[in-house]
Amino acid sequence: MLDDLDDIHPLFHGAPSTTEFKKLRKRIIRNVREAIEQYGMVERGAKWLVCLSGGKDSYTMLAALYELKWRGMLPVELVACNLDQGQPGFPATVLPEFLERMQVPHRIEYQDTYSIVMDKVPQGRTFCALCSRLRRGNLYRIAREEGCTAVVLGHHRDDILETFFMNLFHGGRLATMPPKLVNEGGDLFVYRPLAHVAEEDCERFARAMNYPIIPCDLCGSQDGLQRQQVKQILDGWEKNSPGRRQVMFKALTNIRPSHMMDPKLFDFLGLSLTERPETEPNAENSIEIPKLR
Repeated sequence: MLDDLDDIHPLFHGAPSTTEFKKLRKRIIRNVREAIEQYGMVERGAKWLVCLSGGKDSYTMLAALYELKWRGMLPVELVACNLDQGQPGFPATVLPEFLERMQVPHRIEYQDTYSIVMDKVPQGRTFCALCSRLRRGNLYRIAREEGCTAVVLGHHRDDILETFFMNLFHGGRLATMPPKLVNEGGDLFVYRPLAHVAEEDCERFARAMNYPIIPCDLCGSQDGLQRQQVKQILDGWEKNSPGRRQVMFKALTNIRPSHMMDPKLFDFLGLSLTERPETEPNAENSIEIPKLR
């Protein structure tokens, strides 16, 4: 059972013994396992680069993956990785010390992408797009150097839903973060095993486990972002109709191309009527047409 305490991984040492936490933990593990199985993320003998930012989401992902591996449900090798991007005030010793204490194989990489972003992005613009590209490029490089077949990211259900609405409102397309994709180079998978996990569950889990959470706004570029605006809209919908987020997320997995408007996904031009059977007119199916006077 997932709540056995005699053989638990160090990442779960000190876990609350309350029924509420046990239910939360089981739900997260179940959701992660479902995503891994549903999207075919496991290749036996593979090696994953598990990317950690120090936020609640990546801690939750790391714990869930190690729990599944500890239980024999995830036959892959895991290597945790943190990319220190040189942000002012970033506590560089927190993650290395945590990973050592948790007995998690890891690699800490320092690349001052922050200075590059500050130099290239005009004043008043957000840093996120360029910062993300530089981070992703470095993570791909590290994965190759470590012999990994996949880069594993901690985006959760709400990130995926917010990205969908950002693309809808601002990008003019129906798209979001896929749970599984192949990078542009064609040599690495990108996985998001938290795809079915709610942000609220990540928050509750990481706080309950007392993980040393590093704030995500060290660069100071978070205020006023489109993502924050979309998040506020979704928060309002959820407040007025509890459970709305999950319903909308389910819609992303239940798409009907024939009921959308993209001719690249559905052959509208090829639609044709079925041939009507020939029948003899009779009293039941004949229609009397009135004569003109």
